[in-house]
Amino acid sequence: MQPIRLYINIDHVATLREARQADEPDPIAAAIHCESAGADGITVHLREDRRHIQDADLPALAKVIGTVLNVELALASDVLERVINVRPYQATLVPERREEITTEGGLDIRQTDPRLPTTLASLQEAGIRTSLFLDPDPEQLHAAAQLGVAAVELHTGAYANSWTHNSAALETLDAAATLSRKLGLAVHAGHGLTYANVEAVARIAAIEELNIGHSVMARAMMVGMETAVREMVALVKGARSV
Repeated sequence: MQPIRLYINIDHVATLREARQADEPDPIAAAIHCESAGADGITVHLREDRRHIQDADLPALAKVIGTVLNVELALASDVLERVINVRPYQATLVPERREEITTEGGLDIRQTDPRLPTTLASLQEAGIRTSLFLDPDPEQLHAAAQLGVAAVELHTGAYANSWTHNSAALETLDAAATLSRKLGLAVHAGHGLTYANVEAVARIAAIEELNIGHSVMARAMMVGMETAVREMVALVKGARSV
Protein backbone atom coordinates (compact mmCIF):
# COMPACT_ATOMS: atom_id res chain seq x y z
CA MET A 1 0.00 0.00 0.00
CA GLN A 2 1.34 3.45 -0.94
CA PRO A 3 2.30 5.89 1.83
CA ILE A 4 -0.08 8.66 2.81
CA ARG A 5 0.77 12.34 3.25
CA LEU A 6 -0.63 14.62 5.94
CA TYR A 7 -0.90 18.34 5.24
CA ILE A 8 -1.81 20.59 8.15
CA ASN A 9 -4.13 23.54 7.54
CA ILE A 10 -3.03 26.49 9.69
CA ASP A 11 -5.86 28.90 8.80
CA HIS A 12 -7.16 29.07 12.34
CA VAL A 13 -3.86 30.31 13.70
CA ALA A 14 -4.55 33.34 11.52
CA THR A 15 -8.21 33.36 12.65
CA LEU A 16 -7.04 33.95 16.22
CA ARG A 17 -4.56 36.60 15.09
CA GLU A 18 -7.21 38.46 13.11
CA ALA A 19 -9.65 38.39 16.06
CA ARG A 20 -7.48 41.08 17.64
CA GLN A 21 -5.93 42.48 14.44
CA ALA A 22 -2.63 41.65 16.11
CA ASP A 23 0.64 40.10 15.00
CA GLU A 24 0.27 36.93 17.06
CA PRO A 25 -0.15 34.04 16.94
CA ASP A 26 2.02 33.88 13.86
CA PRO A 27 0.94 31.37 11.18
CA ILE A 28 4.45 31.29 9.75
CA ALA A 29 5.87 30.13 13.09
CA ALA A 30 3.00 27.64 13.34
CA ALA A 31 3.91 26.19 9.95
CA ILE A 32 7.51 25.67 11.07
CA HIS A 33 6.31 23.84 14.20
CA CYS A 34 4.01 21.65 12.08
CA GLU A 35 6.87 20.66 9.81
CA SER A 36 9.13 19.94 12.79
CA ALA A 37 6.47 17.57 14.08
CA GLY A 38 6.26 15.59 10.85
CA ALA A 39 3.69 17.33 8.62
CA ASP A 40 4.27 16.56 4.94
CA GLY A 41 2.92 19.93 3.82
CA ILE A 42 1.15 23.10 4.87
CA THR A 43 -2.28 24.16 3.63
CA VAL A 44 -3.78 27.65 3.78
CA HIS A 45 -6.93 29.16 2.30
CA LEU A 46 -6.69 32.72 1.00
CA ARG A 47 -10.36 33.68 1.05
CA GLU A 48 -11.88 36.58 -0.84
CA ASP A 49 -13.00 38.11 2.47
CA ARG A 50 -9.51 37.63 4.01
CA ARG A 51 -11.06 36.46 7.27
CA HIS A 52 -7.91 34.61 8.33
CA ILE A 53 -4.92 34.20 6.00
CA GLN A 54 -3.78 37.54 4.57
CA ASP A 55 -2.00 38.36 1.33
CA ALA A 56 1.35 38.91 3.05
CA ASP A 57 1.20 35.46 4.65
CA LEU A 58 1.65 33.67 1.33
CA PRO A 59 5.12 34.93 0.37
CA ALA A 60 6.21 34.70 4.00
CA LEU A 61 5.19 31.03 4.11
CA ALA A 62 6.77 30.29 0.74
CA LYS A 63 10.10 31.59 2.03
CA VAL A 64 10.31 29.49 5.18
CA ILE A 65 8.55 26.15 4.76
CA GLY A 66 10.71 23.24 3.78
CA THR A 67 7.98 20.81 2.72
CA VAL A 68 5.32 22.03 0.28
CA LEU A 69 2.65 24.72 0.28
CA ASN A 70 -0.91 23.97 -0.79
CA VAL A 71 -3.05 27.10 -1.25
CA GLU A 72 -6.83 26.85 -1.37
CA LEU A 73 -8.65 29.50 -3.37
CA ALA A 74 -11.96 30.27 -5.02
CA LEU A 75 -12.48 31.59 -8.54
CA ALA A 76 -11.47 35.15 -7.72
CA SER A 77 -9.07 37.00 -9.99
CA ASP A 78 -7.29 38.96 -7.26
CA VAL A 79 -6.63 35.82 -5.22
CA LEU A 80 -5.48 33.95 -8.32
CA GLU A 81 -2.96 36.70 -9.06
CA ARG A 82 -1.48 36.47 -5.57
CA VAL A 83 -1.25 32.69 -5.70
CA ILE A 84 0.49 32.76 -9.06
CA ASN A 85 2.95 35.33 -7.76
CA VAL A 86 3.91 32.97 -4.93
CA ARG A 87 3.89 29.79 -7.07
CA PRO A 88 3.08 27.24 -4.37
CA TYR A 89 3.53 23.57 -5.11
CA GLN A 90 -0.24 23.05 -5.29
CA ALA A 91 -3.42 25.08 -5.63
CA THR A 92 -6.77 23.58 -4.63
CA LEU A 93 -9.87 25.28 -5.97
CA VAL A 94 -12.73 25.39 -3.47
CA PRO A 95 -16.19 27.00 -3.32
CA GLU A 96 -16.80 30.03 -1.11
CA ARG A 97 -19.87 31.73 0.30
CA ARG A 98 -19.48 34.86 2.41
CA GLU A 99 -22.01 33.73 5.02
CA GLU A 100 -20.53 30.29 5.60
CA ILE A 101 -18.53 29.47 8.72
CA THR A 102 -16.32 27.05 6.85
CA THR A 103 -16.39 25.41 3.42
CA GLU A 104 -19.70 23.56 3.31
CA GLY A 105 -19.30 21.29 0.31
CA GLY A 106 -17.43 20.64 -2.87
CA LEU A 107 -17.38 22.59 -6.10
CA ASP A 108 -20.15 21.80 -8.58
CA ILE A 109 -18.30 21.45 -11.88
CA ARG A 110 -20.99 19.63 -13.85
CA GLN A 111 -22.02 22.97 -15.33
CA THR A 112 -18.61 24.54 -15.80
CA ASP A 113 -18.16 28.10 -14.61
CA PRO A 114 -16.35 29.81 -17.52
CA ARG A 115 -13.74 31.03 -15.02
CA LEU A 116 -12.80 27.48 -14.02
CA PRO A 117 -10.90 26.32 -17.13
CA THR A 118 -9.14 29.67 -17.48
CA THR A 119 -8.14 29.66 -13.80
CA LEU A 120 -6.81 26.12 -14.10
CA ALA A 121 -4.90 27.04 -17.24
CA SER A 122 -3.31 30.05 -15.52
CA LEU A 123 -2.22 27.93 -12.56
CA GLN A 124 -0.86 25.16 -14.74
CA GLU A 125 1.03 27.62 -16.96
CA ALA A 126 2.70 28.90 -13.78
CA GLY A 127 3.86 25.36 -12.98
CA ILE A 128 1.43 24.90 -10.09
CA ARG A 129 -0.14 21.49 -9.49
CA THR A 130 -3.94 21.76 -9.59
CA SER A 131 -6.58 20.08 -7.45
CA LEU A 132 -10.36 20.44 -7.13
CA PHE A 133 -12.28 20.11 -3.85
CA LEU A 134 -15.27 17.93 -4.73
CA ASP A 135 -18.02 15.92 -3.14
CA PRO A 136 -17.48 12.16 -3.62
CA ASP A 137 -19.90 12.11 -6.54
CA PRO A 138 -19.05 10.12 -9.71
CA GLU A 139 -20.41 12.85 -12.01
CA GLN A 140 -18.13 15.43 -10.41
CA LEU A 141 -15.13 13.12 -10.65
CA HIS A 142 -15.68 12.38 -14.33
CA ALA A 143 -15.97 16.12 -14.98
CA ALA A 144 -12.71 16.71 -13.09
CA ALA A 145 -10.89 14.17 -15.22
CA GLN A 146 -12.07 15.97 -18.34
CA LEU A 147 -10.67 19.25 -17.02
CA GLY A 148 -7.19 17.77 -16.81
CA VAL A 149 -6.41 18.48 -13.16
CA ALA A 150 -3.77 16.48 -11.35
CA ALA A 151 -5.85 15.69 -8.28
CA VAL A 152 -9.17 15.84 -6.53
CA GLU A 153 -9.73 16.40 -2.82
CA LEU A 154 -12.77 14.49 -1.64
CA HIS A 155 -15.00 16.39 0.78
CA THR A 156 -15.28 14.19 3.89
CA GLY A 157 -17.97 16.23 5.63
CA ALA A 158 -20.75 13.67 5.19
CA TYR A 159 -18.53 11.02 6.75
CA ALA A 160 -17.44 13.32 9.58
CA ASN A 161 -21.06 14.06 10.42
CA SER A 162 -22.23 10.44 10.47
CA TRP A 163 -19.28 8.16 11.21
CA THR A 164 -20.48 7.09 14.67
CA HIS A 165 -23.74 5.59 13.42
CA ASN A 166 -23.60 5.08 9.66
CA SER A 167 -20.99 3.42 7.42
CA ALA A 168 -22.55 4.52 4.12
CA ALA A 169 -20.54 7.75 3.85
CA LEU A 170 -17.26 5.88 4.36
CA GLU A 171 -18.24 3.41 1.65
CA THR A 172 -19.06 6.32 -0.66
CA LEU A 173 -15.63 7.83 -0.01
CA ASP A 174 -13.92 4.53 -0.72
CA ALA A 175 -15.80 4.09 -4.00
CA ALA A 176 -15.10 7.69 -5.04
CA ALA A 177 -11.40 7.33 -4.26
CA THR A 178 -11.18 4.12 -6.29
CA LEU A 179 -12.99 5.72 -9.22
CA SER A 180 -10.74 8.78 -9.10
CA ARG A 181 -7.65 6.60 -9.34
CA LYS A 182 -9.16 4.76 -12.31
CA LEU A 183 -9.72 8.13 -13.98
CA GLY A 184 -6.04 8.97 -13.56
CA LEU A 185 -6.50 11.45 -10.71
CA ALA A 186 -4.47 11.65 -7.53
CA VAL A 187 -6.78 11.42 -4.53
CA HIS A 188 -6.77 13.72 -1.50
CA ALA A 189 -9.38 14.08 1.23
CA GLY A 190 -10.36 16.44 4.00
CA HIS A 191 -12.97 18.37 6.00
CA GLY A 192 -14.17 17.55 9.49
CA LEU A 193 -11.53 14.90 10.11
CA THR A 194 -10.54 14.54 13.77
CA TYR A 195 -8.40 12.39 16.02
CA ALA A 196 -11.47 10.22 16.63
CA ASN A 197 -12.51 9.58 13.03
CA VAL A 198 -9.44 9.93 10.82
CA GLU A 199 -8.11 6.38 10.88
CA ALA A 200 -10.89 4.83 8.79
CA VAL A 201 -10.32 7.40 6.04
CA ALA A 202 -6.55 6.98 6.22
CA ARG A 203 -7.03 3.25 5.56
CA ILE A 204 -8.67 3.87 2.18
CA ALA A 205 -5.90 2.65 -0.11
CA ALA A 206 -6.56 5.04 -3.00
CA ILE A 207 -6.22 8.16 -0.84
CA GLU A 208 -2.68 9.55 -0.85
CA GLU A 209 -3.12 12.86 1.01
CA LEU A 210 -5.19 14.20 3.89
CA ASN A 211 -5.72 17.87 4.75
CA ILE A 212 -6.61 18.50 8.39
CA GLY A 213 -6.79 21.79 10.25
CA HIS A 214 -9.43 22.59 12.86
CA SER A 215 -9.07 19.47 14.99
CA VAL A 216 -5.29 19.80 15.13
CA MET A 217 -5.47 23.51 15.98
CA ALA A 218 -7.99 22.81 18.75
CA ARG A 219 -5.77 20.09 20.19
CA ALA A 220 -2.73 22.36 19.91
CA MET A 221 -4.36 24.85 22.28
CA MET A 222 -4.30 22.14 24.96
CA VAL A 223 -1.03 20.31 24.36
CA GLY A 224 1.05 22.52 22.05
CA MET A 225 1.40 22.56 18.27
CA GLU A 226 4.13 19.99 17.84
CA THR A 227 2.51 17.46 20.17
CA ALA A 228 -0.85 17.89 18.45
CA VAL A 229 0.68 17.38 15.00
CA ARG A 230 2.74 14.38 16.11
CA GLU A 231 -0.38 12.74 17.50
CA MET A 232 -2.24 13.21 14.22
CA VAL A 233 0.75 12.04 12.18
CA ALA A 234 0.91 8.86 14.29
CA LEU A 235 -2.79 8.14 13.73
CA VAL A 236 -2.70 8.75 9.99
CA LYS A 237 0.54 6.95 9.22
CA GLY A 238 -0.24 4.18 11.69
CA ALA A 239 -3.61 3.51 10.11
CA ARG A 240 -2.01 3.12 6.69
CA SER A 241 0.62 0.70 8.00
CA VAL A 242 -1.92 -1.73 9.49
